[in-house]
Amino acid sequence: MSVLDRIGQKLLFAFDPETAHGMSIAALRCGLPVASPPPPDARLRVGVCGLDFPNPLGMAAGYDKNAEVPDALLGLGFGFAEVGTITPLPQPGNPKPRIFRLTADEAVINRLGFNNEGHGAAEKRLAARKGRGGIVGVNIGANKDSADRIGDYERGVARFAPHASYLTVNISSPNTPGLRNMQAREQLGELLSRVMAARAAASAQPPVFLKIAPDLVEAELEDIAAEVAEKKIDGIIVSNTTLSRAGLRSAGLAGETGGLSGKPLFERSTAVLAKMRKLLGPEMAIIGVGGVDSAETALEKIRAGADLVQLYTGMIYAGPALPGRIVAGMARFADRERLTSLRALRDTASARWASKSLS
Repeated sequence: MSVLDRIGQKLLFAFDPETAHGMSIAALRCGLPVASPPPPDARLRVGVCGLDFPNPLGMAAGYDKNAEVPDALLGLGFGFAEVGTITPLPQPGNPKPRIFRLTADEAVINRLGFNNEGHGAAEKRLAARKGRGGIVGVNIGANKDSADRIGDYERGVARFAPHASYLTVNISSPNTPGLRNMQAREQLGELLSRVMAARAAASAQPPVFLKIAPDLVEAELEDIAAEVAEKKIDGIIVSNTTLSRAGLRSAGLAGETGGLSGKPLFERSTAVLAKMRKLLGPEMAIIGVGGVDSAETALEKIRAGADLVQLYTGMIYAGPALPGRIVAGMARFADRERLTSLRALRDTASARWASKSLS
């Protein structure tokens, strides 16, 4: 981290995590020069699902929940940004406090519960940026008290298909009761069928990704892979936060309920990623997320089978210059290895990662 990043982090860490998050959004919304992106590098370009990503690093959903600053995020050096999770109706989420920094582990526990301003507010902002370019995905979810959760996803597809570079169906948050049950094969099959039908009926047909949890066993991954292939989903995102607390040093906060993200998630999420690559084959698009905080961890996700990678928690601890540093580090790696494209790296370690036990 630079001296400026350290000062900024110290300032933000003086506030509770949710207040600090709001301050960072406000800074980006105001156009403050928080970091400079590295120059474009053709070796880092990635073609996925008909989209041309300038580099493989993206901002994960959860940061810009209401589509307030996607262009500012792209300006930090990200090759793409994913906004949301967005539900049809506004909802406040779970009671505060609901975000906890585990600084000794460079991790975060959150139990936000899809707090967002709803479809209407996000759609207005996304419609206003039409013509600006840049790849912006929209992560859609269901309201906590919805009587028809699959219907909520259908509404999300219809609402955001005209504005999204891609759509993400998020059924993997641990903070909405019962949501992860939709990963079970029968419910998942119905969900994906209806989502794909909604996309076919929409005014635009962006790629559809499914975001899954890391807390799945081999048989569950096999069921998900079978449904994803059968329903012709365009890609998968591995993974959301974990309920595991294995190996944490921040004992005082480890008992907080919610999903854990950050450095401790890297091993498990990367193993699940590689197993999904093995199950789905070489053509399926996969985005790897979980514990990415450096060029080295981003590149390892690609070795394990990811076409693209995302981060969020890493930037909490490393500052807004992190995406630029990672992209520059990828370019230096390409120099050292004399690569003409990072694509040559994909799957070179997938067998090793796929062999790891999930028990």
